Amino acid sequence: MRTTVHLLRHGEVFNPDGVLYGRLPGFHLSDDGKQMAVDASRALEGRDVTEVVASPLLRAQQTAEPIADVFGLGITTDERLIESENHFEGMTFGVGDGALKNPRNWPYLRNPFAPSWGEHYLAVARRMLHSVEDVRDRNLGHEVVCVSHQLPIWTVRRYVEGRRLWHRPDRRQCGLASLTSLVYEGERLLQVGYSEPAGEVSRRPGVGA
Repeated sequence: MRTTVHLLRHGEVFNPDGVLYGRLPGFHLSDDGKQMAVDASRALEGRDVTEVVASPLLRAQQTAEPIADVFGLGITTDERLIESENHFEGMTFGVGDGALKNPRNWPYLRNPFAPSWGEHYLAVARRMLHSVEDVRDRNLGHEVVCVSHQLPIWTVRRYVEGRRLWHRPDRRQCGLASLTSLVYEGERLLQVGYSEPAGEVSRRPGVGA
């Protein structure tokens, strides 16, 4: 019995000040971000999606809406899909003009392998995997869409693939409105797929996640 859990990163966020928005409330999709969500819904159209789950943050909920509409479903909110904690939330992040200029922030950079500036990678991976396994078990033999954020999606992918969790952020394969698809047979992970329904714009650099 095959079950697929699609981890969908939200679309582009309206963020004119270029801050790390993290878990801050009120950050909504840009016009392009809304189109990205529609593109993702079209890519999934005709699939056997039986549940749509999303992080509680506004940008994730907005990305989930067109997908839920396509399948005539409501949106289940799961706190475990939320963005990871980050000390630099609400700040701009740069060496010469942002948070890194302030020596008070330097201690938070002492251990990039944890990371010391926020939620531990292992904690992120475990809460994400618990969410994935719960929604998989509720929808055996079907497909599910879980809307989350770049770092949590990339971290749980590395975890299930047996790779080390620390990494270079600029090398994440998790574009805007991209789909990381975990295919299970029963409880056994068969494969991990990746696609970018929004095409080239998926790879725009993002400040938040």
